[in-house]
Amino acid sequence: MAMLTAVIERPPQAPPAHAAASVDAAADERALVTAAARGEMAAFEALYRRHAGRIHGVIARLVGSHGARAEDLTQEAFVRAWQALPAFRFEAAFSTWLHRLAVNTALMELRSRGSRPQDHGDADALDTIGSADSAGQATALSLDLERAVATLPPRARAVLVLYDIEGWKHEEIATELGMAVGSSKAQLHRARGLLRARLGEP
Repeated sequence: MAMLTAVIERPPQAPPAHAAASVDAAADERALVTAAARGEMAAFEALYRRHAGRIHGVIARLVGSHGARAEDLTQEAFVRAWQALPAFRFEAAFSTWLHRLAVNTALMELRSRGSRPQDHGDADALDTIGSADSAGQATALSLDLERAVATLPPRARAVLVLYDIEGWKHEEIATELGMAVGSSKAQLHRARGLLRARLGEP
């Protein structure tokens, strides 16, 4: 506990050299992970504060821009991390392990939605982009990539995020989403085409 307290409450010091800072950050993270794996909630809360933004971001990209559900899944991912931490052996960086766990949490959500007819409603969201908002401004004028991705149909969005952002191979995507490799490639082509159209690219 004393080591964890020292890590969290260490007073500010002059910025070290870049390499030393990287080593210190890795050591701090390892200490927090080790303490959290022993059941120390304060250490886990520190890890949550460090990583929650990135984890929420990848989950939101995968499941869409439904804020409340993305928040719920972020919490679920961290609950799963807390439960699995005692078995964590530093075979990969904690951030990598946590990120993969978050992706898997989002994919479980997408698979559970698979038979729900309301999922097709995401495609309708494409038709609302470009309509005037309450201030009379064309939404399309300020549309950025994140918002455009959020409007894609669920499976096309998942394939795009996993392939173009997460760097997965089509074989991995096909296995996780329960589709053929050819379908994964077709969904990626579809997603990219929809994005180009919505972003006004030729």
